Amino acid sequence: MKNLSVLGCLFLFCFKSSFSQPTKEMRPKLVVGLVIDQMRWDYLYRYYDRYSDKGFKRLLNEGYSYDNAFINYANSVTAAGHASLYTGATPSLHGIVGNEWIDRKTGLYNYCVSDKSVSPVGGSAKAGMMSPKNLLATTIGDELRIATNFRSRVFGIAVKDRGSILPAGRSAEDVYWFDDSTGNFISSSYYMKTLPHWAVSFNKRKIADSLILQKWNLLYPAETYIQSTPDNMDFEYLKDGEPIFPHIIDIKSKSRFAAFRYTPAVNTLAFEYAKNLLISENAGRMQTDMLCLSISGTDYIGHAYGPSSIEAEDAYLRLDRDIAEFLNFLDEQYGKENYLFFLSADHGAPQIPSFLKSKKINAGSNNNYALVSELNNELNLKFHHKKIIKAYFDFQFFVDENLIDSLSLPKHDIYSFIKNYLKNIPGVSDAFDHDSIYTLNYPVAIKEMFNNSYYRQRSGTIKIIMEPQFTDYKEKGTEHGTIYNYDTHIPLMFFGKNIPAGSSSKRVFITDLAPTICSLLKIQVPNASFGKVLQFEK
Repeated sequence: MKNLSVLGCLFLFCFKSSFSQPTKEMRPKLVVGLVIDQMRWDYLYRYYDRYSDKGFKRLLNEGYSYDNAFINYANSVTAAGHASLYTGATPSLHGIVGNEWIDRKTGLYNYCVSDKSVSPVGGSAKAGMMSPKNLLATTIGDELRIATNFRSRVFGIAVKDRGSILPAGRSAEDVYWFDDSTGNFISSSYYMKTLPHWAVSFNKRKIADSLILQKWNLLYPAETYIQSTPDNMDFEYLKDGEPIFPHIIDIKSKSRFAAFRYTPAVNTLAFEYAKNLLISENAGRMQTDMLCLSISGTDYIGHAYGPSSIEAEDAYLRLDRDIAEFLNFLDEQYGKENYLFFLSADHGAPQIPSFLKSKKINAGSNNNYALVSELNNELNLKFHHKKIIKAYFDFQFFVDENLIDSLSLPKHDIYSFIKNYLKNIPGVSDAFDHDSIYTLNYPVAIKEMFNNSYYRQRSGTIKIIMEPQFTDYKEKGTEHGTIYNYDTHIPLMFFGKNIPAGSSSKRVFITDLAPTICSLLKIQVPNASFGKVLQFEK
């Protein structure tokens, strides 16, 4: 009996242990999510030979890469991408259908993170009235905080407000973004009453001005950039500054910080702010904390100069250096086996259409925004009411449904007229409303992408599908947001604690990141997540 009693106690101990809370050793000290805005997957290999051994190559050689990771919804834009990565859900569930939309119930314009009920902290009113109020689902960080009874802290940093606010989730208390009016990293009253002392000190250093004064010149001789077009091509779009290297911004200009976004130095600034935050906040010292860091300069540069530009190549070579330095910082502060790191992107980008046309490849661009006025004129002639269409965003036309209902206009006839009109626009492959999505002559996977993008109160009434390599609006530079591979094929890499070296060619999706990280942390997946837990097969 005595032996049975001992065995019983041992069994009971093991049984209880299997249901106990994860130990500190099971979880990393720090989780770091790095999102590279507008990073196409192929950039990992397009410039591979020029990368150092400590940046992208280190992640590829010592970490685990999924080489066929795709966005599984139609609106491949910044806000939707950041929200989907961290919630494990698509816009149909987390509600962030795009960077902006018209609320179909109220008819009012909404920016994805705008919140007039909050006040700016440390910056201008225009930049500071922001919060995650429009995000409907929990994020990785929210679930980490819930799992630790809110002892864990979640930090969000980006130059773009939506790049820091949406990944950090609803429960984060330390979220920062860049203010073009002041050159400072700021926050809002949703998160804090005042900036912490370390943040105030960082802003007082005026690092952005110092980086602007350094100018943007090439890292290497121009003739070594064999993966790129020559400098100053006609199809490039430049917002401000000099059109060729060195890119110079007028330090006395009031718009200098807006122009600063179009340089790689703005990425360096974000990394510096992140390092200061981690040290000053003692992140990961008491419990597992999380840093959501988004790099925005790559998106601005990509839009202006395109994926094949010498600016894009130089930006990624410089980003490689920044990542190498940041990984070294994490090694020194935490040790490689004490942090979990992942890298992905919110979307990719197509080549500039006029560049492709010069190479005899089918491509083009449409000013779909101008179609609003054009369509309204045609609708007025037929249905005798002006401004039936309120706005256009992200390949979606927002019809004034309140107007149609209040005047008892023939909704079906109006929708049919709009769709038929749009189908005759060069470069438009098809036009449809959501109710007719499954009647389209497209693969089921594409129909599901549009279905995954649809949240009725915020989605447009009529959507269009552009032909491959047709972009939206700009004659110069490039845009994104389509269903095609150049917009939807993104990097997905894991590194650090409990991550083996290896790679996989299995097709996976942006919604698989969140459940995978949560599985590694032994916490609940975000509440709307429907992705799968990825396996690291050697």
